[in-house]
Amino acid sequence: MLRLVMPQAWTVVVDVLAWGLFHAATGYAAHRLPDRRLARDGWGLRQRRFEDDGRWYRRRLRVHRWKDRLPEAGALFAGGISKRELPAHDVDGLRVFVRETRRAELAHWWALWCGPLFVLWNPPFAAALLLTYGVAVNLPFIVIQRYNRFRTQALLRRLERRRTSA
Repeated sequence: MLRLVMPQAWTVVVDVLAWGLFHAATGYAAHRLPDRRLARDGWGLRQRRFEDDGRWYRRRLRVHRWKDRLPEAGALFAGGISKRELPAHDVDGLRVFVRETRRAELAHWWALWCGPLFVLWNPPFAAALLLTYGVAVNLPFIVIQRYNRFRTQALLRRLERRRTSA
């Protein structure tokens, strides 16, 4: 396999800059997605049976205990929406929140998928470490978005049932 060879110090600088660029670029790309593209869960974002409306993340990973300790960058770009709090406490606000969790989850998946590029200029061990770093940094945010989205979608279903039965 062809590998770009650089002095070790330059490789470290390129690695740090590359992760920063990957996160910024994928975050911006997700920010620019039209809202209509995030109106529903596609194959990759849809809930799996084991997730049980987010309960699996609460029971097994105890996500509710640590999720608020991680940074939130939803409002980093102009017009972005923070997911620290609901945009509004009505059905429309909950739908916006669900949409924004999809946006954030995609941004983190895309950043994670950039990880294999590190094999182009890093020796195998360093590339493995950088891939591990990518998983360790992005997976907790993916978990948080899925947990929040599935819980909010369950709440939306209950609210919509009440609305139709009233």
